[in-house]
Amino acid sequence: MNGPAGAPPRRRLVVLRHAKSAWPDGVADHERPLAPRGRRDAPAVGRALVAADLRPDLALCSTAVRARQTWELAAAEWATPPPVRHDPRLYGADVPELLTTVHEVPDEVRTLLLIGHNPGLEELVLALAGDSLDDALDEVRTKFPTSAIAVLTWYGDTWRSLGPGMALLTDMTVPRGKKKPDKEMRDKKG
Repeated sequence: MNGPAGAPPRRRLVVLRHAKSAWPDGVADHERPLAPRGRRDAPAVGRALVAADLRPDLALCSTAVRARQTWELAAAEWATPPPVRHDPRLYGADVPELLTTVHEVPDEVRTLLLIGHNPGLEELVLALAGDSLDDALDEVRTKFPTSAIAVLTWYGDTWRSLGPGMALLTDMTVPRGKKKPDKEMRDKKG
């Protein structure tokens, strides 16, 4: 979908914070896996992206274990998972580093999924969003929790032209997976 005649193409930056991670003793931060809740929530993220027709042309994912696991579980919800690049610069990145990574995206990519960490992702969304639909911007300002998805839309010929205040935050959602009943609950029902 393009804008008015002669306008640059519409681009979407979909920002995804990794799902809830575990904190096992003796495991380096970069190597922390998803917690059980994160393993439930990540497929829900994928289902939400599919339902919203937000299939990316490219996904850029942090190399941290929890981000990679989030991507793998979410991507499994597509019949054909989108292409992904794991970029070590996304781990612990601040807004300038994140924006540099986004600026390097090929121009043929119209929808980009960025999977990483806070506080950088939340700050990136707040920096890029000049306005929002409904109260999405207020929601991000309040909290950008694990599994949060923010959708930024803008018109531009290249990703390099994206800058502060240029995008419209069209949606912010936090998909959650359903908790399976534990054995005790099953025994009560059975």
